[in-house]
Amino acid sequence: MIEYVLLGIFAPVILNLMHLVIGVYVVMRRGNVYSLGFTGLGFLTKTVAMLFLTWLGVGYLSLDFRIFVPLLTFFWFFTHVVEAFVIQHYMQENSSSYLKQVQLKQ
Repeated sequence: MIEYVLLGIFAPVILNLMHLVIGVYVVMRRGNVYSLGFTGLGFLTKTVAMLFLTWLGVGYLSLDFRIFVPLLTFFWFFTHVVEAFVIQHYMQENSSSYLKQVQLKQ
């Protein structure tokens, strides 16, 4: 049971938290264009990490895939969406004043 919690909940949360911290740093220090590049690289690294965690849980530790895979994918997706909104907030905050004037107010 502890393997399900560690690999299915904590691992994707920690993975996306690390990407979030680095992503906020990239946005604030390097700008929005670099952040988009980091987001693309983050997609690749998170995909590889998800494949590794799936293999580790199902293939190596023989966890029940009917429980483990939905648990892993739910927490990965949820934290991924939270990360996207946080990064978008910092990207909007980091945009130039000229772009803010041009944008339509809602």
